[in-house]
Amino acid sequence: MRAEPTDALLVVDVQVDFLPGGALAVPEGDAIVGPINALAKRFRHAVLTQDWHPAGHASFASAHPGRAPFETVRMAYGEQVLWPDHCVQGTRGAALAAGLDVPGADLILRKGANPGVDSYSAFVEADGTPTGLAGYLRERGVVRVALCGLATDYCVAWSALDARAAGFEAVVVADATRAIDRDGSLTRAWERMIAAGVGRITLS
Repeated sequence: MRAEPTDALLVVDVQVDFLPGGALAVPEGDAIVGPINALAKRFRHAVLTQDWHPAGHASFASAHPGRAPFETVRMAYGEQVLWPDHCVQGTRGAALAAGLDVPGADLILRKGANPGVDSYSAFVEADGTPTGLAGYLRERGVVRVALCGLATDYCVAWSALDARAAGFEAVVVADATRAIDRDGSLTRAWERMIAAGVGRITLS
């Protein structure tokens, strides 16, 4: 894609725990590092996100006795998928991928730090609390957000939908993302994104 000065690249959760061998590995998650590095060279503005959970986070299956990863429970803010422990603050698994090279990044946004609330989206936590990213981007004159990273059907999709809800144009760079894709989650995510006006493009 051709980036304009009013575009921002949002690189979502390219972290060790989401790569092969990690605690919550996304299939072929490491394959997007090179494309993202190439993409980043085209943008004046870039933001990186990090999942950044305290130990014992409410989204972890280990915090719910008798529950297993990928089961769902009702939380005060709605339905919550329970995950394996991942991206715990200060651990190697929470670190950005070693090969990730986005030297022009303006901001690293850490999300999911509230011990009782998950946060897939870079814009809004699961209970509706804004992260401040929308205001940050507006202050820099950003009109369109291009999203890449992990995983397409969770944090990338939720971020894209919330970018649209905040009034930004949004496109997902499909070949710079990978999905968990359990039980049709990837197809459903694309359906929601397309219905909301999110574009689907490729690096070329």
